[in-house]
Amino acid sequence: MIIGNKVFENYTFVMAIINLTPDSFWKESRKCADEVLFAVERAQKDGAAVIDLGAQSTRPGYVEVSADEEISRFERPLQMIKERFDLPVSVDTYFQKSAEAALSLGADMINDIWGLTHDKGMAETVAKYGASACIMHNAKRPLSGDIWGPIEEFLRSSVNLAVSCGIDKDRICLDGGIGFAKSREQNWELLNSYERLNLLGYPLLLGTSRKSMFGGNAEDRLPQTIESTRLAARKGVLFVRVHDVKENAQAIREEYSA
Repeated sequence: MIIGNKVFENYTFVMAIINLTPDSFWKESRKCADEVLFAVERAQKDGAAVIDLGAQSTRPGYVEVSADEEISRFERPLQMIKERFDLPVSVDTYFQKSAEAALSLGADMINDIWGLTHDKGMAETVAKYGASACIMHNAKRPLSGDIWGPIEEFLRSSVNLAVSCGIDKDRICLDGGIGFAKSREQNWELLNSYERLNLLGYPLLLGTSRKSMFGGNAEDRLPQTIESTRLAARKGVLFVRVHDVKENAQAIREEYSA
């Protein structure tokens, strides 16, 4: 897969989460504009290959903020990062207006939790800038019964939309959407058979970092997150999106050297 001017293949790379929000569920990921450069520097040193900026919390029960609010949160941090670091930057948004602003400021990828379907024109905007897209499965109602049919149908439809609008096939990755419209049991089923999504023919991103499927409190979920990262490496997942870069990068190195 290509993000920006970087080619990613034959490994499991770490995407570092940096949240520009006051309400993201993991408080250690929350950064104000003045803290962002230090956070990116540390993430790069610890082994991050991609930075993922989030300007809207999507934790369970979140209160949506507008595209204008998102833009006001990520505009300055994104500019600073692109000026100082040679790292691809993904912006986590499902608003076309936010994507347009982010890409015009040099963002390399849009990470869309609604798989390019929330806002009309999202896929065209990504294509216009020659950018990459992470397409995640989501649903307005919780899944019931077989989860694989709906997940695969949604992702296939979103990929077809992306390609028909001109997004390069080499700039697409897929996310099964752990924690979104799925019960705890369904999240585990998805994780344990994540490689099934390879049938769609695109590289995969896994996002399990400190999520509630692991039980307990967020501050106690790092060991389970690391185990899911090890599993991702064994399954050939291309990216893991995590809060704790150093620990997850180390786990990946150990899996690949085993």
